[in-house]
Amino acid sequence: MKQPQQAKIAPFQLTHTPQVPEILHRLGCSILLSTFQAGKLIAISPKDENSMVQLARNFTRPMGITFSDAYQKMALASFNEVLQFRNTPRLAASYPNKPNVYDSLYIPTQTNYTGRLDLHDLSYGENDQLFAVNTLFSCICTFDTNYNFIPYWQPDFITELQPEDRCHLNGMALKDGKPKYATAFATTNSRFAWKENLTQTGVLIDIETNEIILEGLGMPHTPRIINGELYVLLSATGQLIKVDIQNKSYTVITELNGFVRGMSFYEDYLFIGMNKLRQNSSSFAHLDVAKLSNFAGIKIVHLPSGSLQGILQYQSSVDEIYDVEVLPDVFRPNILNNSTELFTQAINTEEMSFWQRNEP
Repeated sequence: MKQPQQAKIAPFQLTHTPQVPEILHRLGCSILLSTFQAGKLIAISPKDENSMVQLARNFTRPMGITFSDAYQKMALASFNEVLQFRNTPRLAASYPNKPNVYDSLYIPTQTNYTGRLDLHDLSYGENDQLFAVNTLFSCICTFDTNYNFIPYWQPDFITELQPEDRCHLNGMALKDGKPKYATAFATTNSRFAWKENLTQTGVLIDIETNEIILEGLGMPHTPRIINGELYVLLSATGQLIKVDIQNKSYTVITELNGFVRGMSFYEDYLFIGMNKLRQNSSSFAHLDVAKLSNFAGIKIVHLPSGSLQGILQYQSSVDEIYDVEVLPDVFRPNILNNSTELFTQAINTEEMSFWQRNEP
C-alpha cells in the first residue's frame, strides 16, 4: 500500500503570527537579518496589513549588520570582507527585473578586505566611522585603505593581539558616536579558553574605563543602548535584561525561551533573533535553553510592557541568525550583492543614476 506523500516545504518558508504584518505595516519598516549558516542576508517586508514578502541575497557567512539613517548607508560583515552599501531610490524605481516595485535599493559601494577575522557586531559611529568587533583578535577595530584592520580597543586582560579568539569578544554598543560597552564570553587570555565554562563566565565591559560592570553572565550578546538605557541578550538563558550600571546589577525584562542573538529597536518594539540549536552541538547541546530552541526566526517584544507581540518562524533553510536590523520608512527594500551581472550595470553618482544596457 502506497504511503501518502508529504508536501515538500519550500526553501526559506516563513510563517508568522497574524499580527506581524500589521505591526510592520503600521510602523512603516522592514527587517533585515543575517544568517551565516544559510549564507543569506534576508529582507522581510509588509505587503499589506495581512501578508509579507521576503527577499534573500547570497553572501559568504554574513554576520553583523549596521545601518546609518543619516547617510542612507548599510554595512555587512562577511567571511573575509566588510561591504558597505548605499541606498539609491532612483535605481530602485528602474530596477530592470522588477521596475516600480522597490522603494529602496542598497548597492555595494565599498569593500574592505579584512581576512578571516570572524567579525561580529558592526556599528557606524561619529562622522560615519565604521567600528567592528574583531572576535579573532579580541579587539574592537576600524578600517582604512592601507591595512586589513586598525585596532581601536582591547580588554585590559588581553595581553597581546593574536588570532586566537581568547575571550570571544562579540558585541558592542556605541554612545555619542564611540564604542562604550562590550560583551565577551569570559576574561580568559589564551587561545579559545572561553570555551571551558562558557555559560557562567560572560562579562559586560565599560570600554572607556575597562571596568567590568557585570560578570557571571550566560553567553551575553547584542548590547544595545535604547532610550538611554542599556539592554543585553543572554543567549544561554534566553533572557532580555536591562542593566543597572551604577549598581552593577540587572533585571530580566522577558524570558524568550530560546537561544537569542541579534536585536534591533524601533518605535517601542524590539525585534529579537531566535536560533534553532543543533542537539549534537558540543558547545550548545548542554544548555538549559537548548531543548526550547526549536526554531529560527524573530520574536517581536513591546519594550514598555515586556510583552510578546508577534513571532516569525522559519520552517526550512534557516537555523541560525546572527544579527537583526530594522530599516525605517522602507516598505520594499532590494539589495544587490557584488557577484551578479546587475551589480556591474548599476551606476550611481551624486547627480545621476542609471542602469547600463548591454551592447547589441
